[in-house]
Amino acid sequence: MSSTATETALQSVPALLARNATRYPSATAYREKEFGIWQHWTWAEVAEEVRAMAMGFLALGMARGDYVAIIGRNRPALYWSMVAAQSVGAIPVPLYQDAAAEEMAYVLDHCGARFVVCGDQEQVDKVLEVQETVKCIEEIMYLDKRGMRKYDHTHMNWLMDVQAEGRAGHQRFEAELDKRLAELNLDSTCVMLYTSGTTGKPKGVVLSNRNIIETSKASAEFDRLSPTDEILAYLPMAWVGDFIFAIGQAYWVGFCVNCPESDQTMMTDLREIGPTYFFAPPRIFETMLTQVMIRMEDAGRLKKRLFDNYMEHARKVGPAILDGKPVSAADRAKYALGNLLVFGPLKNTLGLSRVRVAYTAGEAIGPEIFDFFRSLGINLKQLYGQTEASVFITQQPDGEVRSDTVGVPSPGVEVRIAESGEVYYRSPGVFVEYYKNAESTASTKDAEGWVATGDAGFFEEGTGHLRIIDRAKDVGKMADGSLFAPKYVENKLKFYPNILEAVVFGAGRDRCVAFINIDLTAVGNWAERNNIAYSSYQELAGHPKVLEMIQNHVEETNASIAEDKMLSGCQVHRFLVLHKELDADDGELTRTRKVRRRIIEEKFADLIDALYSGKDEIYTETEVTYEDGRKGKIKATLELRDAKVHKVAQKLAAE
Repeated sequence: MSSTATETALQSVPALLARNATRYPSATAYREKEFGIWQHWTWAEVAEEVRAMAMGFLALGMARGDYVAIIGRNRPALYWSMVAAQSVGAIPVPLYQDAAAEEMAYVLDHCGARFVVCGDQEQVDKVLEVQETVKCIEEIMYLDKRGMRKYDHTHMNWLMDVQAEGRAGHQRFEAELDKRLAELNLDSTCVMLYTSGTTGKPKGVVLSNRNIIETSKASAEFDRLSPTDEILAYLPMAWVGDFIFAIGQAYWVGFCVNCPESDQTMMTDLREIGPTYFFAPPRIFETMLTQVMIRMEDAGRLKKRLFDNYMEHARKVGPAILDGKPVSAADRAKYALGNLLVFGPLKNTLGLSRVRVAYTAGEAIGPEIFDFFRSLGINLKQLYGQTEASVFITQQPDGEVRSDTVGVPSPGVEVRIAESGEVYYRSPGVFVEYYKNAESTASTKDAEGWVATGDAGFFEEGTGHLRIIDRAKDVGKMADGSLFAPKYVENKLKFYPNILEAVVFGAGRDRCVAFINIDLTAVGNWAERNNIAYSSYQELAGHPKVLEMIQNHVEETNASIAEDKMLSGCQVHRFLVLHKELDADDGELTRTRKVRRRIIEEKFADLIDALYSGKDEIYTETEVTYEDGRKGKIKATLELRDAKVHKVAQKLAAE
């Protein structure tokens, strides 16, 4: 069979698995670190594991069109459960493992999940808790046996027992399984992924095999991915990015998926694996940079001088060398020495020594953070995508990478800008529909297949690169008519390692104000070095020296914003440091850590009013959710501060 004919036959993820088991039978497909030891499975072994699991699902009565919820951290067996569900004609629905039981209840009920696969006892307990209201769940399976002995197993099974039953009954189930596998085609549903619910209830995004396979093929060719590439699968399995990288591209290309032992060991496991293909949202790169800066603050004088000297040089020539642009021999020589003494050891410490392609997306990344990693010689690029697009809308080609754009349309994707400034796209990756929500489907995707992103942007003249300004609903005008784009300011503020999160307000107002969350790790380290005692986040956040430090960061950011003619009106006039960290459990962030701006505006309306009224301080009480689910209140008196605004911006805005 020719390669073209072979590709034509690849109409589902299980078909890709079968091809890989034949083409790369002894190549490592998955690794997982368990009890400190890396376990591994070849493609041939994975195919056998998935087939046994699929027959076990048939033994449990899994039918075509059933929805199968998968909840847990990244583990090979949970990825296999998704492919096994697809194999029998069912539809996997991964959920965020850190979601509260009530959040899970909505998704489980909405999709009508008959089966749930849980990673461990914690997830089983959440499912059992919601079964009082969610009546559709019939069978629960779990992967980790710890703590599960005394549960009622009438409708509960260890996943390995399900596989064992599938193997034992293979003569009964093989013909039915093969029949169902043969029925799968490009239009069969591959997965259903729920949106993060930034503005309302999460929506179930239905993605077909065509969406996933066509997108994976095009994006893999764009970056020349090969079977020798390796990724670390550590991001939530419920997120479309993880699905496209760890299932879509991995199965299309045949590269290895590595699963860390736990969230706590992720950075250690990253160093051990040394992936060649790496994806992380901006917050991961922000955290990495924060850790680097903390370590350098603690370093000796000579080491610090060495770091500062070579990093200054790297910022000047590193990106140009990475892009293959002309750089003098002297500059190349100094950069090579810096790589030997500073950049190389630093990349090794971060686990990024072998990275050939790295991407960031999900939110805009601060340009200073982006440029820092590229200056080290790491090929970090930006992509712009959505769940509804099967991730890819635009990507940055090698040699055309900049911090202020998100690149050009991905292969096979058309992008246009509406008169309102909103970005629209259509592609083979465009979702089928929102499950049980025809109204939202119609308002998002028109009859010609064009999808409204909800983001405002424009194409640059000459380069054809797309620039995203902000969420269309968040971009507004100040009272004087100047442009208001809060995310632009927030990302500049978050460049500082001491600032974890920022929320800027100002639409329709005469000036901007901001809430700041400090980074407890970075500021705590700074406090320790400066002999500042504190007993809690709240106490440290309200310390006069911390407020002074944050004020300096805000004013430096204002100076930077003043240089941007279009957005200079967005300087922060007043700010406060919040007495608590914004938290997904309190509804202030989504599970992908995006700010729920409207909820924060409502919840902290008294603080916003105080910033605009000119008060110097305000007493406030805020309800919080503790780790065990209990509710409590935090009481605090917050200091409100003025920040220096640069007149350059006012002059530019008036021109």
